[in-house]
Amino acid sequence: MESGSGGGGSGEDPDVSDPQRKKKRYHRHTGRQIQELEAVFKECPHPDEKQRSQLSRDLGLEPRQIKFWFQNRRTQMKAQHERADNCSLRVENDKIRCENIAIREAMKNVICPNCGGPPVGQDSYFDEQKLRMENARLKEELDRVASVATKYIGRPIPLLPFMQPFPHSLDLSVGSFGGQPIGGPSLDFNFLPGSSSSVPSLPLQTSISDMEKSLMAEVASNALEEVVRLLQTNEPLWMKSPIDGRDVLNLENYWRIFPKPNLLRNPDIRVEASRDTSVVMMSGMALVDMFMDSNKWAELFPTIVSNAKTIEVLTSGIVGSRSSSLQLMYAEMQALSPLVPTREFYFLHYCQQIEQGLWAIADVSFDFSHEIQFGSPSRARKLPSGCLIQDLPNGYSKVSWMEHVEVEDMNPTHRIYRDLVHSGMAFGAERWISTLQRMCERFACLMLTSSSSRDIGGVIPSPEGRRSLMKLAQRMVNNFCTSISASSGHRWTTLSGLNDVGVRVTVHKSSDPGQPNGMVLGAATSMWLPLPPETVFNFFRDERTRSQWDVLSNGNSVQEVAHVTNGSHPGNSISILRQALTASQNNMLILQESCTDPSGSLVIYAPVDLQAINMAMSGVDTTYVPLLPSGFTISPDGRPVQGGGAGPSTSSHIQGNRSSGSLITVAFQILVSSLPSAKLNLESVTTVNNLISTTVHQIKAALNCSSS
Repeated sequence: MESGSGGGGSGEDPDVSDPQRKKKRYHRHTGRQIQELEAVFKECPHPDEKQRSQLSRDLGLEPRQIKFWFQNRRTQMKAQHERADNCSLRVENDKIRCENIAIREAMKNVICPNCGGPPVGQDSYFDEQKLRMENARLKEELDRVASVATKYIGRPIPLLPFMQPFPHSLDLSVGSFGGQPIGGPSLDFNFLPGSSSSVPSLPLQTSISDMEKSLMAEVASNALEEVVRLLQTNEPLWMKSPIDGRDVLNLENYWRIFPKPNLLRNPDIRVEASRDTSVVMMSGMALVDMFMDSNKWAELFPTIVSNAKTIEVLTSGIVGSRSSSLQLMYAEMQALSPLVPTREFYFLHYCQQIEQGLWAIADVSFDFSHEIQFGSPSRARKLPSGCLIQDLPNGYSKVSWMEHVEVEDMNPTHRIYRDLVHSGMAFGAERWISTLQRMCERFACLMLTSSSSRDIGGVIPSPEGRRSLMKLAQRMVNNFCTSISASSGHRWTTLSGLNDVGVRVTVHKSSDPGQPNGMVLGAATSMWLPLPPETVFNFFRDERTRSQWDVLSNGNSVQEVAHVTNGSHPGNSISILRQALTASQNNMLILQESCTDPSGSLVIYAPVDLQAINMAMSGVDTTYVPLLPSGFTISPDGRPVQGGGAGPSTSSHIQGNRSSGSLITVAFQILVSSLPSAKLNLESVTTVNNLISTTVHQIKAALNCSSS
């Protein structure tokens, strides 16, 4: 720190030794005062006494406060410069060490001009080991210094080219919609890189220091204050969209009210901001408990959160209320389509009870790893986001939600999803709130003691049996959603990419309980249909129309033999289906769950044998029943009624005033082989590719959309 007389001071302040000073309360400057002080600081970091007096009169602050603010600001700026210099030096040092290793490797091949043999020297093995150890130590120091620098300048320090990971890919060039794959010989599955851990590894393997924890607590506290204000304020921060009435953040007023001088705004970065409010069927405390547990949080939002983990609990909070609980979390978000890249975040997750029955939860990005920024196809940074949860007298809760992110798409979003993603609907507050409402209804149905289920084979399931069946179906839904994501965190290896709207084929080796052991081949594609989502959803969930699209049914009809309601909407249900004309296969049934809310719909199914269904109906644990689900996701296309934009023209089919058509994702999973040493061949890829393309053609024909 600078001394009291430094930088334009006028000697020691006589008030420093005043004992009354210690009794004064801490004064927090207003946004306007800080903005004015920052403006003056840019022009003159060392104001004289006359300038400080003028500022004192203009801002309503004491001259001593002006003096100390400039002292602290100069100290902060000096620390930032020192950290930046430190980071540059470490990077340069790391580069030199890497070059040193390269020289050592090259010297192994040096030939003596006299004898034609290798030169005589020291033990190269020990020299190389020393260099590698030194290199590892320097890299650890580099990561630590870079992370500290990232916090202060508000953006990650880019990696130098020699530090980038080497790209590797495996492309079988599978064509779109039934095109024949072109490739080489069969692939040995044992060598496919598909066994990564559930969360990308952090470069900081050591524990978080007290200084870093203090900084995190301050960042989280400021984020929570911002979230509460944004959720409780309308104008001038929020405006109503003239197109659909949604709340739109006024970015000019936002940056003026919440200035972030250390954040360098890139004009190429797109901002998505949204908020929504609704009443959900769960108490506030129960919601808070689920939100602050990463596993339960992921279970609550299976269609959005494809992966979540608590990296470290920084503060456990007050027992019974979760107030002041602070966690560092990792999460991966998805939009249930292979055409939309997943978004990965390291963020602080902070909960504070504002008053009795009212909680605020804030999320804000806090990046430790450059791998997340440079390894993801879509760079995303979570600005202060979160929710307010208020208890209601009837045991329900009022939830106000806000999402605010900055996104830099490394690859442009595919045209058919561009409106949905760029409007903020794909990852926005409305989707979170709609999913929360539906899942809370599902949990309420899970807890019912009375049965509203239809029987199977004359057996009406008990409440325990209904709950076991619902848990089995939920596991099926979770498995399906993660299969669409196909991220590295779920141990999938992509074999064919998507150029236009093609078929993406993926493969992974399954050994988890609840999944068939062996090699699983998955295929997924997305398409646009000029029909409202509700029409498409009803078509898929109706057992009478199943034979029109189900290639594997061989044209046979199916009948519903059991039905469990799991929501207020008639489409939210679990069904057990049986093929009507195949008596010899009556031991094999189809478990299907359909669910819908304003943000989208799902119809997911999996073949299950009769014994497993009877186990579920009897209330027996079905954790180890193998499931291999396939199905469909349906969402609005995000195009306003006024329409236009890229892609097909606006149709007369409209869902409310928000959408002119539907976006459909079709996904299948097939067990290729149960042998541990199986090899993947192109015939299997061709089979699943043709299966999904035939299904797409049949869907379009049945819905009279063959030309779309």
